[in-house]
Amino acid sequence: MKQKSWHINRREFIRGGGAALALPFLQGMSWGKATAGKVLPKRMVVSYIAYGVYEPKTKDGSHHDWNWWPCKEAGPLTFNQSAAPFTSLKNSVSYLRGLEHAGGVGMGGHSSGDVFATGANMSGTEKRNNISVDQLAAKVNGHKTRYASLVLGTEGGTGAYGSAKTLSHYGPGRPIPSMHRPQEIFNRLFKPYAGKEIEQVRADLKREASVLDLMMEDSKRLQGRLGKEDQRKMEEYLDSVRALEKRVERTSQWTHQPLPNVDTKGLNLEVSHKDPEEYTRCMYDLLYLAFQTDSTRFATLMLESEQSSGSEMWNYATYVLGYKGATHDIAHKRPTESGKWDNWRAKQHAYFLERLRNTPEGDSNMLDQTVVIWGSAHPHASHNTKNYPIQVAGGNALGFKHGNLCSFEGDRKVPLANLFVSMLKAVDIPTNKFADSTGEMREIRP
Repeated sequence: MKQKSWHINRREFIRGGGAALALPFLQGMSWGKATAGKVLPKRMVVSYIAYGVYEPKTKDGSHHDWNWWPCKEAGPLTFNQSAAPFTSLKNSVSYLRGLEHAGGVGMGGHSSGDVFATGANMSGTEKRNNISVDQLAAKVNGHKTRYASLVLGTEGGTGAYGSAKTLSHYGPGRPIPSMHRPQEIFNRLFKPYAGKEIEQVRADLKREASVLDLMMEDSKRLQGRLGKEDQRKMEEYLDSVRALEKRVERTSQWTHQPLPNVDTKGLNLEVSHKDPEEYTRCMYDLLYLAFQTDSTRFATLMLESEQSSGSEMWNYATYVLGYKGATHDIAHKRPTESGKWDNWRAKQHAYFLERLRNTPEGDSNMLDQTVVIWGSAHPHASHNTKNYPIQVAGGNALGFKHGNLCSFEGDRKVPLANLFVSMLKAVDIPTNKFADSTGEMREIRP
């Protein structure tokens, strides 16, 4: 299609006073469907809630109104009170029942959260976890944005074996620390040079690259004198150095591109954990801004870890509901409070999904261009590691079909990793295998 006078080049900048700002994606940039299809980003989010969900039984066999699952039977979705926040998103969400990671079964309920995004067999052959689905995507297509991925968590850091504070992993033995302080996340995304002049930043990066080159040369000289076990450890070390080299090179390249201009109105970057709703929504807002500015396309958000007794997360149910006890206990106690806790968590996630859906992008919207998995690594009370509570949202423009509760029980059983393969293919990652996958999940992505 011929470009018209009102069409706008995707790479145009607003210039003035010697500075330049990259434009956000505008409708005028979408001239011709073929061009729009090439331009629109494809995104992925993995979001996690801890301590399971509420799945009460009823005496008459009916579906409990506060059950986390929105309805009882597989088929078109209806929404009970627990899932009510997603009612308006019916055509953009699916619930998947009967899925889990076989590699997490032997770990115990809370510990299985470690492998939610990796599917690694940490109770068997893989003792140090493996690459997470977001990092595999970032490894292939992360170079298209300023940041290959964004790793967020409400507690920050990596945690330890059996009590991870992050969902993301580069690969064996290399968890990625999650960021949890809103101001630091904002600065990392939109003020990465800490007030330095750009030429100074480039000089620092050049010096850092030289140091890394010397480290690589010296390590090669040393490696020939090492035994097999030390050589393996050294190779892991070198992988880390290579990752740093790529990061330095990538950062240096992106210093030649202007930083996005971001409207922070309504964004409280000093919010406290004592206001769980504002804090959680601030984290979602930061993720939204990262996507809106195309700063990254792949992200994880660990909303709660499975071992939060040392953080304010332990008290969230108290702050939110006035519940007299730890957040961990809420999943095991009275129906009303347990259901209301799940409903509160649903409201926060629905808030994020609606922000994406309400933001036009090309001929669709941001949610249609973003596939989002939201769930936990164990169900209610028993803390077993089967039948994870899983919701998938968005990605309608990426081939996903929604509006149903899909059952993968009995002879329909497949690994959760099949969903990951479909998610990866949806964001243009050419893979037929992830963890213990046996194929794609064509029930929601035909």
